[in-house]
Formats: sequence, C-alpha cells, structure tokens
Amino acid sequence: MARIKGVEIPNDKKIVISLTYIYGIGRTTAEKIVENVKIDPNKRTKDLTNEELGLIREELNKYVTEGDLRREVSMNIKNMMEMGSYRGIRHRKGLPVRGQRTNRNAHTRKGKGKVVANKKK
Repeated sequence: MARIKGVEIPNDKKIVISLTYIYGIGRTTAEKIVENVKIDPNKRTKDLTNEELGLIREELNKYVTEGDLRREVSMNIKNMMEMGSYRGIRHRKGLPVRGQRTNRNAHTRKGKGKVVANKKK
C-alpha cells in the first residue's frame, strides 16, 4: 500500500478513487490532482512509479488535508459555539445544524431515545 499524507491508500483501486481516502480530498479534487500531474486517471495505485507518487505528494501539499483540515474545522465549530450563533447552539446541544426536522428523525445526531418514566395520576 502506498502511503500519502500519513494515510495508506489502497493498491487495487484506480488512483482517483484511492486519493479520496485522504481526508479533505474528494472526487473532483482527486481528478484535478491527477490531471495536473499528468497521470492516466485509469491507472491503478500499484502500477504507479515512485516518481509519480512523489509528484502526487508535491501536488497534495498545495491542499489543506488530514490533521490541519480537521483542526481548522473543529476550531470553526468552537468559534461558532463561543459566539453563540444559531449553528453554535445547535452544535452545543447535539442537534442537527442544517435545518433538518427533529420531531421524528435526527436519531443519528440526538442518539437513542431517552425513556421518560410514567407519572402516576
């Protein structure tokens, strides 16, 4: 397995798909990187030479990826929470941030249902 930016990318997949295993690199960015380096996008990762891998690494240094990007995203969320913006409050409460309804969905964000004990009359 080739190691780029501290991530082991799969050998058996095409290079465009393999690059998407790196946090912050999606399909279109991977296609741009391969195009700028002038490598065949249909080439498998295991078929790349060390020179081609070096060119890809150099091209990837132009993008914010992995740890730096994760740090930046978490700092942005912390800033929203400190400011008390609507999105920051939703993050703090653990509710959906982008306007989804919470009445019957949002179980991924809210977690398991909390059981409320029956009140005796």
